Amino acid sequence: MWPVPRRPTLVPMSDTPVKQQSTTAFYGQAVASFAVAMIATAVGIYNLQADAWVRAFLAVAVLYLVTSAFTLAKIIRDRQEAGQIISRVDQARLDKLLAEHDPFEKLG
Repeated sequence: MWPVPRRPTLVPMSDTPVKQQSTTAFYGQAVASFAVAMIATAVGIYNLQADAWVRAFLAVAVLYLVTSAFTLAKIIRDRQEAGQIISRVDQARLDKLLAEHDPFEKLG
């Protein structure tokens, strides 16, 4: 006699968070690079041979550029994380459908 087919078991997705991609050294290098760039720009603007209003305008422009860059980086990161979450939900739905599907069930 033929063996009775078993239904596939649903393997739950792990609850482990997505691993961090960057190392501590990379994080430190990024912070140090940002600090050096900001200090060098501030010193350059301070030592610029121009009127005070020109230096103030450049300082405000640099601060605006930095805040815009942080905002852009955050938006890009949020979109990437949302894409990962949607991908995990879609994978869970597919796993559920495959687990519930019985290929030996009669069609009629």
